[in-house]
Amino acid sequence: ATRGDGEEGEDVTVNLKTIDDIPLKLNGSGFGAVFEVRGEVYMSHADFEALNVRQEADGKPVFANPRNAAAGSLRQLDPKVTASRPLRFFAYTWGEMSDMPADTQKGMIESFEKWGFTVNPLFHRSTSIEELLAFYHDVEERRAGLDYDIDGVVYKVDRLDWQGRLGFVSRSPRWALAHKFPAEEASTRLLDVEFQVGRTGALTPVARLAPVFVGGVTVSNATLHNMDEIERKDVRIGDQVVVRRAGDVIPEVVRALKEQRPADVHRVQQPPQCPVCGSDVIRAEGEAIARCTGGLVCSAQREGALRHFVSRRAMDVDGMGDKLIEQLVGSGRVQSPADLYTLTQAELAGLERMGEKSASNLVAALERSKHTELARLIYAIGIREVGEVTAQALAQAFGDLQPLIDADEAALLA
Repeated sequence: ATRGDGEEGEDVTVNLKTIDDIPLKLNGSGFGAVFEVRGEVYMSHADFEALNVRQEADGKPVFANPRNAAAGSLRQLDPKVTASRPLRFFAYTWGEMSDMPADTQKGMIESFEKWGFTVNPLFHRSTSIEELLAFYHDVEERRAGLDYDIDGVVYKVDRLDWQGRLGFVSRSPRWALAHKFPAEEASTRLLDVEFQVGRTGALTPVARLAPVFVGGVTVSNATLHNMDEIERKDVRIGDQVVVRRAGDVIPEVVRALKEQRPADVHRVQQPPQCPVCGSDVIRAEGEAIARCTGGLVCSAQREGALRHFVSRRAMDVDGMGDKLIEQLVGSGRVQSPADLYTLTQAELAGLERMGEKSASNLVAALERSKHTELARLIYAIGIREVGEVTAQALAQAFGDLQPLIDADEAALLA
C-alpha cells in the first residue's frame, strides 16, 4: 500500500511485484506470521535518463524528475506499465510485527537484508554526536556522486526499548531527527510580486521570476512568505535575487543581491484591498500575516475553503477537482460547503468537462461523504488553528458536534 493520507493508502501490490528489490518470497527464517516492511520506491539517475530517452523515441512526454517518475509509475493501473519502468526499493523500517527479530534499529535492518530486501548501503551506526556529524558531512560530500536523490540524513535512536520510551509527538517520532543538506541555490531577476489569497484570507506575496533551473526543476514562481520577510530581506521588484528550493520542494527567495541592484527597482507594497474581491485587508496586532476581511464573499477564500472541505484528509469527495470548484464558485451556484449537497446530477452534467457518468459519480461521492467521522468534519470546516490532530482531540473529547458548538473557552482549554 502507498502511504496515502496516513490512515488509508492505495493497494499497489501487483505493481510492487514487478520490482526486483522486493522479494516475492522471504529467504531463511526468523520472521513472524505478520511482517510489515516499509520503505521507499525510487528511480536511479541513470535509469531515469534511459527512461526519458525511450519516452522521447516513442514520441511520449518526458518526465521532469526521478521522484515524479517513480511516484507516477508506482500508481499505474496497468502493472505492465510499472514493469516497464526501472523502479528500485530501499527497505528501512517496519509497521506491524507479530515477532521482533531484533531489539535494535541496526538489527532490524540487517534482518531485512538477510530476508532478501535491498537496504541502503550507506546505513551506519554511530556512538557519539561527533560521529553523527562526521557521517553527515561524509554523505554530503558523496551526495553528488550518488545515483539517486537525497536531501539529508536521518538519525535514529538504536535501541528499540528507548524508541518506545521516547514515543511520538503527533506524527513525528521523538527518537528520530532529520538533518537536511543546504538547499541548492541559483540567482535570477525578480520581475514582479503578486498577492495570492488563501482559504483563511491570508495574503501571500508570490515572486514572479525570470525562469531559472534549480534543484532539478525550472522555477518561475517562489514564495516571499509575508511583508515582514520582504522588509527584513529588503527585496525589491527588479532586483537580482537568490532562489532555493526549501526542503528541495517549495521554491523561496533567500536574499536580494544588493551589490547588483539596478537604479530602477521599486519597493513591494501590500495592497490595502483584496486583489480578488476588493474587501479591506487588515493585519491583526502580533500577526505577521495580513488577511482579506471578505470571508466567503471572497471567491478566492470560497474556492480555498471548498478545496479544503472536499480534500482527501477532510470529507474526501472524489471527483470534485479545482476546475469544477472554480466553475461552481464563478457561477455563484456554490456559496458555502453546504451548497455542495444541493447539487443535482442534471446540473453537474451540464458543466464544462462533465458528462452523465462523471456527474453521477460525483453525486454518489457527495452522498458517501455524509457518513464520515466527526474528526474529519471538524477538520473540513476549516477553523483557524484546528488541524487534523486538534480535530481528532476535539472529536474524542466532545463525541458529537452539538457539545462542541456549545463548548465554552474553559471546556476547550481542558
